[in-house]
Amino acid sequence: MAHEHDHHEHPHGHAHGTDIDWAEMAAYLEAEAELFTPLYERALAWLGKEVTEPGLIVDAGSGPGVLSCLFAEAFPGARVVAVDGSAELLERARARAERTGVADRFSTLAGELPEVLQELDYPADLLWASRSLHHLGDQRAALAAFAERLAPGGTLALLEGGLPARHLPRDLGIGRPGLQARLDALLEDRFQRMREELPGSVSVTEDWPALLTAAGLKHTRTRTFLLDLPAPAPDRARAHVATFLGRLRETVGEHLDAEDRATLDRLLDPDDPASVHHRPDVFVLAAHTVHTAVRPY
Repeated sequence: MAHEHDHHEHPHGHAHGTDIDWAEMAAYLEAEAELFTPLYERALAWLGKEVTEPGLIVDAGSGPGVLSCLFAEAFPGARVVAVDGSAELLERARARAERTGVADRFSTLAGELPEVLQELDYPADLLWASRSLHHLGDQRAALAAFAERLAPGGTLALLEGGLPARHLPRDLGIGRPGLQARLDALLEDRFQRMREELPGSVSVTEDWPALLTAAGLKHTRTRTFLLDLPAPAPDRARAHVATFLGRLRETVGEHLDAEDRATLDRLLDPDDPASVHHRPDVFVLAAHTVHTAVRPY
């Protein structure tokens, strides 16, 4: 399980019977989470006002640990446990904790959600699940399991939803306008297929505050955070856009019509002046939504 990714860019499946090689994706996941760090820092600053001095923070679906280490830095009195199904990603998380100087308050737990949370030595004061829940077949049951691992007064923070990221203007000057909206539609279809193919998949209305309340939690809050890297994009943002679009070409490109496929190929061609490698109008604009709720005393 790995959470540090944007919208429903699925190739990012999950360990439950899908074909994702998380170790192969590790560098991409790290680079993306590092690019999105300003957004995550704002989210953590908001959580800092919502949560009273957590002693134990659990990052459920931590991936390579970029966010786990941000939690350790934002809450210097807390211990942080990064939980993930990929041993390779957890190894990267431990190495990052060493590099960032938080290793003395940092540990990892390998296993599949939500069952692995039973192995925690203590209940969590803050349990963070960033786009890991939607990789679990029965999301309602998983939320109940998350809630059970909270200490009384503990907070569950769920990052799900938001808006599809935008990287290019509607009219690119090549091909038909609206390419990114059509790619979004293909990604939504792919995401739905991923959900349907998960073991024990159960369809639910994605009203996250209502689902948190149904899990026995109280005081739901919702806040959306923006990442706004305007054009001309810095080099690492441009590299992210190129990688992102390249992954889309691999995963949904066959479902595009010939004109859109040709446009996407031009956007990815480093020798084409109209590509994302050169054009001055590349940007990154994304919105991620966090929902919180509290376990009653």
